Amino acid sequence: MNYLLYILLAGLTAVFVFEMIHSLRRSEAAAALVRKYFDDKENPALIDEIFVYCSGDFKLRRVMTKHNAQKEDIARIYNKLRVWGDIKKGRRYVPITSFFYVYALEWLLTHREVDEKETAMKMMNFLHI
Repeated sequence: MNYLLYILLAGLTAVFVFEMIHSLRRSEAAAALVRKYFDDKENPALIDEIFVYCSGDFKLRRVMTKHNAQKEDIARIYNKLRVWGDIKKGRRYVPITSFFYVYALEWLLTHREVDEKETAMKMMNFLHI
C-alpha cells in the first residue's frame, strides 16, 4: 500500500514540476515580446509571433483550434485591447500578455464582438492590473 502512495506522490510531484516549468516559460515568452515590441506596438511581426506561440503551445493551441482563430482575429483583438488597455505594469502589457493565458484567450475568442472598453477591463482584471 505504501508503494502506491509513493507512486501517487511522485506522479503528482512530476505534474506540479511540469506545470510550473510550462508556466514560467509562458511567462518569459510573454515578457520577451513585451520587451521587444513595447516601443514598436504596430509592428506586424508582433501579431505573427503571438499567433505562432499560441498555435505551438499545447494548452493555447486547443483554444485556438476550438475557435478556429486566425492571425486576423489576433490582430483585431490586439488592436481592440490597445484602445482602452494600453497599459504596462511590470512585465505585463495588457494587449500582449492577455493572449498567453488559457482562460483569457478563451474569453477573448469567445467574446470577439464585445466592445473595446469591456474587453480591456476584463483583461486588466484577469491580469490584476
